[in-house]
Amino acid sequence: MIKRTLEISHPSYLKSHQAQLVIEQDHQQVGQVAFEDLGVLILAHPQITLTQAVLEACAQVNCVIVHCDHRHIPISLTLPLASHSLHSKIIQQQIQITPVRRKQLWQQIVREKIIQQAQTLQNLNINTQVLTRLVGQVQSGDKTNIEAQAAQKYWKLLLGQDFRRDPDLDGVNSLLNYGYAIIRATIARALVGTGFHPAIGLNHTNQYNAYCLADDVMEPFRPWVDQQVVCFESDQINQQSKAALLNQLNQTVVFQQKSQPFLVALSLFVAQLKSAYTDNEVVLTFPRRG
Repeated sequence: MIKRTLEISHPSYLKSHQAQLVIEQDHQQVGQVAFEDLGVLILAHPQITLTQAVLEACAQVNCVIVHCDHRHIPISLTLPLASHSLHSKIIQQQIQITPVRRKQLWQQIVREKIIQQAQTLQNLNINTQVLTRLVGQVQSGDKTNIEAQAAQKYWKLLLGQDFRRDPDLDGVNSLLNYGYAIIRATIARALVGTGFHPAIGLNHTNQYNAYCLADDVMEPFRPWVDQQVVCFESDQINQQSKAALLNQLNQTVVFQQKSQPFLVALSLFVAQLKSAYTDNEVVLTFPRRG
């Protein structure tokens, strides 16, 4: 089943009743949805109240709750502590992965990120030669930091010489933040559902980051957001732009030569990643835009 993404952007009271999320506004019920249908719940207004029963029900169905700030930018996630029967075993595999294998997997992720950046440029009729020639230069662990070199060239080609990618800035940067946060939340959900602990990363290792592995896995999907944001008529976050960015989760992609919904492909990809931790013969294949 394809899980739903639900955003609530008005003052609301959320409660649980008979396995349903009930939404009340101005003391009137305005909607309800079965918890088992939910994949992502986005809380995008400061005057939203929810019960402990809602938190518990979301955790039981592995629904990630995304909390937004006053600018409607996602700032935190709520995930279940464990939603897989082999959670402890898989965490041990994460911890025990060899440095060589960890670097090999990061190399594959960086290569795919640059391939996807080139695809975004190509879709926008921008010459990709400067990026495509970098793909083959990515070494194990990306020890020469080709990722950063590609990013420097990519942003200038995509948004001009004066653009600066800064998460603290408004405008285009805020739109990018919103799109990335949605992808990050969805990936974190898929990781937890597969038994991973999202804080134990391959390359990201910040001790204050609870989603290091999610940040690793999302890298190849960032250019998908970039392409959509560049095509918006406005550089401000509004209902139309949020709806378009959320709709990315419903798009059809190609994974292992099959067309399927992105959320399905993402779950299959994360399961493949789990196998790659213990099987050195596994070469990651990534969902691609159709």
